[in-house]
Amino acid sequence: MLRSSNARLLPFIAIVAASALAACSKTAEAPPPPAAEPAPTTVVETAPPKPANVYAFTIGELSAMALRDGGMELPNDNKVFGVGRTPEEVAALLGAAGQPADKLALTIEPLLVKAKDKVLLFDTGAGTNFGSGSGHLPGSLAEAGIDPASVTDIFISHSHGDHVGGLLNAQGALAFPNAAIHMSKAEWKDMSINEQYAAVNTVIKPKVVAFAPGAELVPGVVKAVDIKGHTPGHSGYLITSGADSLLYVGDSMHHFVVSVQKPDWTIAFDRDAPTAQKSRAELIAASAASGQRVYAVHFPFPGIGKFEKQGEGIVWVGE
Repeated sequence: MLRSSNARLLPFIAIVAASALAACSKTAEAPPPPAAEPAPTTVVETAPPKPANVYAFTIGELSAMALRDGGMELPNDNKVFGVGRTPEEVAALLGAAGQPADKLALTIEPLLVKAKDKVLLFDTGAGTNFGSGSGHLPGSLAEAGIDPASVTDIFISHSHGDHVGGLLNAQGALAFPNAAIHMSKAEWKDMSINEQYAAVNTVIKPKVVAFAPGAELVPGVVKAVDIKGHTPGHSGYLITSGADSLLYVGDSMHHFVVSVQKPDWTIAFDRDAPTAQKSRAELIAASAASGQRVYAVHFPFPGIGKFEKQGEGIVWVGE
């Protein structure tokens, strides 16, 4: 009896097993569910990076650019800054301004100004005089989109190597072939008898336009400013557009803390130190009183700012 029942159940069991196998096979072969659609991507537009070696600004209606040429660092050893003082005195002044106390950093940044049909360049940087840390004016000009051949006038503050070094290119030819080179008569006389610049003088001589102190060089735009002491014919330049102006101070001062807060401290770079100290103090005081906007070629890039009274003294405030 039992055998008979089992016999009758065998076909049914076989059918159920076959159905289960078929179901498993269909499940294994079924395509995966469709993937979820990716979330839409948000496109963020970013402004192109600003040029690192060019700072554009305006002087009234004139367009201007600070152009990085390089820089240098000098140890705090009283051989250049604070001659006759102590490193501790200089360090205290630097530290109070939040600057490293063991060294003094100077930049080199010539100034370019566009005025109607003229392209004006104030000083030319170091060229090859100071090694790889400077002499980068050609690259900055290229970054600014300025062709050296378009420069019409160059204004030299004085004949030290970090100001006239860029007058010639690496091949010893004029770096700005179409530019008149303006320099005070006293400075050109001093430079022309300096054997160190014999090769440079020969090349630039046909381009030099020597002027008297205080001369109007570009009517209504550029006037020479006699700032005595640094070199025999050191000159600043007052650049004017309408009611606005910018005073290019050359090397009447070098460091934005030491030169400004202690203008009476001796700087070894000054040929006539007592006269330079007097000129520096008077210029800083007068500019602070009038609110004169200043361009200082060795102050932190881009070298534009004002002198402002702070407590009993005067400090540099950059833009």
